[in-house]
Amino acid sequence: MAFFFPSDIRLRSEGRIYCSLYCRRRNLEPLQKPRVVVHSLRYRAELVSVENQCRMASSALSHPHGPHNVFVYGSLLADEVVRVLLKRVPESSPAILQDYHRFSIRGRVYPAILHVENKKVTGRVLLGITDPELNVLDTFEDVEYERSTVDVSLIENSKPLQANAYVWGNKNDPNLYGEWDFEEWKKMHMNDFLKMTDGFMEELGQSDSKTRVETYETFFQPADEKPNMP
Repeated sequence: MAFFFPSDIRLRSEGRIYCSLYCRRRNLEPLQKPRVVVHSLRYRAELVSVENQCRMASSALSHPHGPHNVFVYGSLLADEVVRVLLKRVPESSPAILQDYHRFSIRGRVYPAILHVENKKVTGRVLLGITDPELNVLDTFEDVEYERSTVDVSLIENSKPLQANAYVWGNKNDPNLYGEWDFEEWKKMHMNDFLKMTDGFMEELGQSDSKTRVETYETFFQPADEKPNMP
C-alpha cells in the first residue's frame, strides 16, 4: 500500500484548487510532485480516491507536455459531450481495443471497461489532447476510473497506436453486467447527460465545486436511472 502526504494547497488564478502530493513510490524520484485537482475545499480523505488521482498524475509525468491520445468508448463518443468538456471537438479516428469488455453499470448510465481475454471494445481515439484538456478529462472521469496506457488498432488501416484509456477502478465490482450500447444511450440518456456535463463544467471553476460523481447523482436516480430534474 502506498502512502500519500497532501501539502501545499493553494488557490490559483483560474479558481481551481491544486494539491501537491508527495508519493513514497519506488517509480517516482523523491523530488517529483504529482499535482492533482481537488474538486472542493472539503478534504477528501478516502485513500482510494487519493491513490487513483495520484496514479493519473504520475502517468502524466511520462508525457508531461503532450499531445496525448485518448481512447474513448462511452459518453465521450458523443461530440456534444466532448465539446462541452474541451470547448472543441479534436480530430479522432475509429479504433479497437483488444482483450477488453465494455460493461453496463447498475445505477449508472455510462459504461466501464475491464480487461477480458478474447473480447474487444470498439471506440475512437481522440488525437492531440493537450495537458490542460487531459486534466479536464481526468477530473471528469473522477475516482471511479484509472487512466491507463493501452495499445489500440486504428480501424482504417490497422495501425497500432498507444493511447490513454479510462479503465474501471473496481475490478470485482458486482454492479457490472452485460454490454453497454452507445446507440441506446444516445436515445435514452444523452440529453440529460449533456445537462449534467454542463453543470459539472459550471461547477469546475468554483472553490466549493462538486465532483463529477456528485454532480451526476443530482441529475440521475441510481435506482431507476431516470433523470432527477429540479
